[in-house]
Amino acid sequence: MVAFLRRLCLLLALASPVAAQAEQQDIAAAARGVVRIAIVATDGSDAYFVGHGSGFAVAPDKVLTNAHVVELTREEKNLVIGVIPSEGRKSYGGRVIAYSPGNDLALIQLEEGRLPVSTFYGGAVSDGQHVTAIGYPGNVDRAQGLGLKQMIEPLGTVKTSGNVSSGRSSQSFDTILHTAPLAAGNSGGPLVDDCGRVLGVNSFGSISDGNDAEFGFAVSWREVASFLRQAGVSSLHTVVPCRSMAEADAAEAMLTQREAQRSEQSERAKADAREAELDKARDAAERDVISGRENAMAGAAVLLALAVLGLGAGGLFYSQGRERRATWFLAGGGVLLFGALALFFLKPSFSSIDDRVKLAASDQVTGNSAYAWEGENICAIDLDRSRVTISQANDIPFNWTASGCANGNSQYVTAGNDWERATIPESGNFIALSRFDPATGTLRVQRWLPDGDTMDKARALLKDGPIKECGNNPDLLARIASLRSDLGALLPAQPNERLVYRCRKGRLAPADPAN
Repeated sequence: MVAFLRRLCLLLALASPVAAQAEQQDIAAAARGVVRIAIVATDGSDAYFVGHGSGFAVAPDKVLTNAHVVELTREEKNLVIGVIPSEGRKSYGGRVIAYSPGNDLALIQLEEGRLPVSTFYGGAVSDGQHVTAIGYPGNVDRAQGLGLKQMIEPLGTVKTSGNVSSGRSSQSFDTILHTAPLAAGNSGGPLVDDCGRVLGVNSFGSISDGNDAEFGFAVSWREVASFLRQAGVSSLHTVVPCRSMAEADAAEAMLTQREAQRSEQSERAKADAREAELDKARDAAERDVISGRENAMAGAAVLLALAVLGLGAGGLFYSQGRERRATWFLAGGGVLLFGALALFFLKPSFSSIDDRVKLAASDQVTGNSAYAWEGENICAIDLDRSRVTISQANDIPFNWTASGCANGNSQYVTAGNDWERATIPESGNFIALSRFDPATGTLRVQRWLPDGDTMDKARALLKDGPIKECGNNPDLLARIASLRSDLGALLPAQPNERLVYRCRKGRLAPADPAN
């Protein structure tokens, strides 16, 4: 009954309405790669605001937007493009390097600076799916009374929610129809799913007189993928469907429960098999002891009879005065008598049965069944236990040593029965915590996508630079442990992404240069 109630609770958790809501920290992370595209006219020392749209980073130095947002810059040479991030203190100049009015896409190259890169979702978009549009709608700017100076400084984005509406597309190019409110200025901004992955590029909306529902059209991933490929940009994308962390937790709990039940059943079956083997060993030991006792006593009786005959013959010969022959028979009879006594007293005892059973039991004990992790391994992602948002669901190499060194340059420290390490990349906008369980060969990688200020604080913890070495030096181990502890005070409890890998012995094949 308890097991049934537990399973029911897990199923209810999976079906909970919370799972249908966007993970706000994922939407916030996606917004960090969104920028305002400002078109400014220059006339000597004067500058005039011409218009603006939105865009988002598809590479650290490249921004995707709509073609119509930058269309005037191709005709008017006195117009310049300003790229204003959603956070930070600097804005950047840009120039158009790819332009496709046929599907309303354009690519901007930054003159300086780096931006957080967005991840696309390349799978199917479902009818009714919840989506969020991120950008810089002009009506919000006007309502707040923003001037030119404020509009060319880093400013937070505006997020509006809606749903995908049927499968109707525009006639000119492939689009996603949705109900997330858009306004002039949203053009070029991303339409994202509840995990913050980009589904499309918001291009235009329907016009309403106030009585009709308004709809937006976003250029689909198929159009974007072709455009970026022709522009020579390798985008980040995944095809793993979005699910909430609550769903992932419930699924993992259910899988863990099932595995525990299977393990319990397996252990019970092994115990029953061991008990049966011990019963067989006890039965065999009893038969062997009884047989040994009977043989020993029979042998002792024979030797005793021969000893009596020998001693009797010796006495007879001695009475006849044949002393030499009597001596041989008496000596032989004595030896036979000693042998009879030895067989009788040294016969197997019933207490030896337990010793034989213990010996049989010790033969059944196998060596340590923990995963033999040392050396080269291939770790494959377990999607049933993972929540994937920005990463590729690929196998990864994991070369491990007994001292906790991974891949030759990543030292782990012990954490209970596991090994643990925190990572802050020099250029990426994420923080990772990896945990390896040597008993099962399970590698868990959790990733956070914090804001720029948190990333700056995290990088400030690395006073001596990134930790890219291995060893048992106490100072090194203390630095690694201290980094993990300090990051715990900066990061929220829930990560944006959790990747669970199952490792096995082997080596990854080298990548094909043609791919």
